[in-house]
Amino acid sequence: MTAQYTTRLVGAPNTLEHRVYIEQGGAVVSPFHDVPLFADQNNSILNMVVEVPRWTNAKMETSKEELFNPIKQDIKKGKLRFVRNCFPHHGYIWNYGAIPQTWEDPNQTHPETKAKGDNDPLDVCEIGEQVGYVGQVKQVKVLGIMALLDEGETDWKLIVVDVNDPLASKLNDIEDVERHLPGLIRATNEWFRIYKIPDGKPENAFAFSGEAKNKKYATAIVHECHEAWKRLVNGDTPAKTASYDLSITNLTLDDSPGHVGRNSPVHANLPPDSRKPPAPIDPSISKWLVL
Repeated sequence: MTAQYTTRLVGAPNTLEHRVYIEQGGAVVSPFHDVPLFADQNNSILNMVVEVPRWTNAKMETSKEELFNPIKQDIKKGKLRFVRNCFPHHGYIWNYGAIPQTWEDPNQTHPETKAKGDNDPLDVCEIGEQVGYVGQVKQVKVLGIMALLDEGETDWKLIVVDVNDPLASKLNDIEDVERHLPGLIRATNEWFRIYKIPDGKPENAFAFSGEAKNKKYATAIVHECHEAWKRLVNGDTPAKTASYDLSITNLTLDDSPGHVGRNSPVHANLPPDSRKPPAPIDPSISKWLVL
């Protein structure tokens, strides 16, 4: 299994300045580039980075543009973004995050969804019972995948379970989720369909009529996104174009043009841990909305 990771917390949660860096051995590493895709390749166990713990509302995400890709809260029109509680759901209904060393290439159109990638690491919904924390690196196994069509882009949603979950041995493919956690796949589809409605946007659409594809299909998508990430981090696909500007700075990939040493100014000048209590948020964030 992968070595232990810790978090470096900068600033107060619920503020524009808040960042969560990932550390390994006391050095900041990139959750986008340095955390390996596989925790145990022989047993097809992946790493995932938790961005949003279950039941929480702050829309946290890996910053693709900043050095070493800390996790920060998404911002729209200068304001922090929170998802609303669309009855009967409260916040995110799974531990939500990203699969490291993957990238949904916006230069490539998927042959089945007919839409280009969304320029993000592969999104992941971890359905185990433990509530995670921002920056946690979990070891998970793949169960299935959905394809959201978000503003004309393919936005894959990988469905996984923590290998240490009590149900992990019984969950081996997508049909097992309905057998042991009936209604969860349907709730996942509904959540992604409606969660932007409170922001004044229409329902989201899906490829495959909203069907969750099986483990075999999902695994193929993981490998496609991993290969796209390789092209990005190795410089075969440009990290900066007219439409995006990504940081490929990393500590562990010697052959990458973004590789730096831990004694380099880029790494040494990262902000120190300065964790503070969370700032207050608008109480309306906690209200349930009946759509």
